[in-house]
Amino acid sequence: MVSHTEFDRHTTATTVAQAFDDNIRDKTVVIVGVSPKSLGESMTTALAAHSPSLLILASRTRAKIEKVVSEVKSKHADLRIENVELDLSSLDSIRKGAEQINSLAKQIDILINNAAVVTSSHEFTQDGLELQFGTNHIGPFLLTNLLIPKLLASAQKSSPGSTRVVNVTSLGHVISPIRFSDHKFQKRPEDIPSDERPMSRPGVSFDPPPGETYVPFVAYGQSKTANILLSLYLNQHLSDAGVQSIATHPGSIWTDLSRNLDEKHLAMIENTSTFWKDIDQGSATTLVAALDPKLNDPKVIFLNDCQVAEPAEWASNANAAERLWKLSEEIVGQKFELSPSNRL
Repeated sequence: MVSHTEFDRHTTATTVAQAFDDNIRDKTVVIVGVSPKSLGESMTTALAAHSPSLLILASRTRAKIEKVVSEVKSKHADLRIENVELDLSSLDSIRKGAEQINSLAKQIDILINNAAVVTSSHEFTQDGLELQFGTNHIGPFLLTNLLIPKLLASAQKSSPGSTRVVNVTSLGHVISPIRFSDHKFQKRPEDIPSDERPMSRPGVSFDPPPGETYVPFVAYGQSKTANILLSLYLNQHLSDAGVQSIATHPGSIWTDLSRNLDEKHLAMIENTSTFWKDIDQGSATTLVAALDPKLNDPKVIFLNDCQVAEPAEWASNANAAERLWKLSEEIVGQKFELSPSNRL
């Protein structure tokens, strides 16, 4: 199913980019979520060494993107690289950022939705959404849809399935399905349908304390399930037009993502893995998803450690993907028809 069965958790993004050099050259790549010492920077660095025609880097803080741009340009002076200020927790910012990206690119060959947030407290976006669901799913959902015409422009000129949308997810998706009846976490678990409740195992509880409704890692798990369901839906509706979407688990990595966690939740993360990747290793699986020509199969929706993997059942459910799409349209106040007659 993949070109390199020898790739594993030790493989680096640098190695992956070298292996797929021909699939990077002259391509336009958009990477969302780029800052110093991040997975976004690692992906940018790996791709920049292989002559893409244009790299568009988007992130919430322009000054952080500019530091990455400066570092990349010091090694690849002739590379065209643009930066876009874009806050995934703001629908208005996403629309403005998408407009700028569309003005910069004639087509988009690869879109990498890498930005995310994780937090210990029950917070909300300025649009009133639970922060992790709003930033990690609704943001990429809206941005991807606003960029679809440029993705389709690439697909018309490229081999089937080589135009890619990569959604960075997490194994944390196994914690929770989508809480369609309570995505803002305003209800107790016993007050929502049983098929929306979080994972339950002997000795492991993801229920909130008495009198509370919010569990940070359940909210994170919901948002990461949504990332996979988005790839599933896109494949169902755009694969025949040449666009392929894959969600990827980067592995256990210490990045700035955990900056908003308290000591209790940081300690919980420390106990989730016995193997911690560096940033170059953590970017590898996402670049495999973006570049490997053998992954042009719409049934492939999830990669882990550079190989095809199976997500949790609730993250591979077509009915859930359709329900999530409709819910997301309602939230952003805009319908996105992906039928053949409405694609371009």
